[in-house]
Amino acid sequence: MKRRGKSTLSQQLKYANRMNREKTAERVQTWLHLPRGNKLVLPSRFHRDQHVRAADSLVEYCIKEYSQEGQVVFDPFAGYGTMLFIAEELGRIGYGIEYSKSKADYVQGLLKHPERLIHGDSRKLAEYDLPLIDLCLTSPPYTNASDTENPFVDYRQKGFDYPSYLQEMGNIFLQVARKMRPSARLVIEASNLKKDGQVTTLAWDIAREVSKTFHFEGETIFCWDEYGYGYNHSYCLVFSR
Repeated sequence: MKRRGKSTLSQQLKYANRMNREKTAERVQTWLHLPRGNKLVLPSRFHRDQHVRAADSLVEYCIKEYSQEGQVVFDPFAGYGTMLFIAEELGRIGYGIEYSKSKADYVQGLLKHPERLIHGDSRKLAEYDLPLIDLCLTSPPYTNASDTENPFVDYRQKGFDYPSYLQEMGNIFLQVARKMRPSARLVIEASNLKKDGQVTTLAWDIAREVSKTFHFEGETIFCWDEYGYGYNHSYCLVFSR
């Protein structure tokens, strides 16, 4: 008997997207197991962040599932540009905002259209000239309920708290909503966190805050063989206008 070979990432993603398109109201795919990792290896100055980026497989899956070629995909927390690079590969028009100048400079140096990544502050998103968005896909900066560093300024300021984090998050996505097409989708990757025996229900708290502006459609659980800080899964929270 001929032994069946291991499927490629492209085949796995094609199958997952096809199954979701064929799903019925009675049978909904609510979890996926995809390989974790990134093709782009960061330079040594960013080595601490090598394994905390959104997985290429997750980003590719979501872009294919929730957008079409030629549409605008936006990431308000662009980081190291995973969404922007994959959007370009898939024929989408990727835009993003990144607060850190060193990260923004690095990503702009690799993009085909560096002008589409804005070095700026997502809390001031309304001030930027952006096209109408078809899909907003992002993994926001995480924080534990006990942390005091401000994630929105690259964790460089102290004196911040969790309620302020959620309030700022809600305000950012309110501004995103005003730049989206009526048919647009919002997909946020997030995880619940555990530190010193205390659980921060980050994913659920973000969903609750963003639901003040968007309609929450539900979540898909992405399971990984390994995940940063001991976690083996994350959530993609899906919203519509």
